[in-house]
Amino acid sequence: MLDMEWPDSWRGSFRIELRAEAISLVERGWPILPGTVSESEGADWQYPTPAHADWQSRLGAHSRQVAAWFTGKPCSLLVATGTMVDALEVSGELGRRAASLLRVTGHPAPIVAMPNGRWLFLTASADAVHPVLAEHDDVTWHGRDGYVPLPPTPYRQGVVHWRVKPEIWGWRLPEAATINEVLVRALLGEHDDGTATASAAVLPPDDQRAATPSAA
Repeated sequence: MLDMEWPDSWRGSFRIELRAEAISLVERGWPILPGTVSESEGADWQYPTPAHADWQSRLGAHSRQVAAWFTGKPCSLLVATGTMVDALEVSGELGRRAASLLRVTGHPAPIVAMPNGRWLFLTASADAVHPVLAEHDDVTWHGRDGYVPLPPTPYRQGVVHWRVKPEIWGWRLPEAATINEVLVRALLGEHDDGTATASAAVLPPDDQRAATPSAA
């Protein structure tokens, strides 16, 4: 639900939490931005957009400036992609399969769940995405000049939340190639026991080619 529909006490507490999260991420070097709050829901769910038209020139702002952005009217919490963090967006079903494979390796990655049922796997920025992922309709790469919402951004049908928090990874973003490979394995139907329900070749990193990332 949108925070404007919450009781006044909840709205105040939630905005404090949102601002605190924004400041914490900025102090760790994440390129954080305030975004719009979407009133759409269901099939009409939309990404929030940056609150400032010149958002790219505002990246790297001091935490005091970020605190001011998140004080006052409702907003969403965005992270700009393509500089230090990228995001691979997938369906919840594919996300669960990939997350189970990651757990087997003992190296979790920061994972975000959105109210529309989609998941975001956060990685270090890269110049290319695996060709299998680039060609798959269920995968969207958010890279250069893009942005994605982070917890606890609110929507009418729910709140963006962490499936795996960054601190579990020690605040270190995994290499994109590692998550690319796991997502490809999940797409091919591999389970956490090592078995697969589909057969296809997983191309080595050297065969990766650049793909056009999503701008949002």
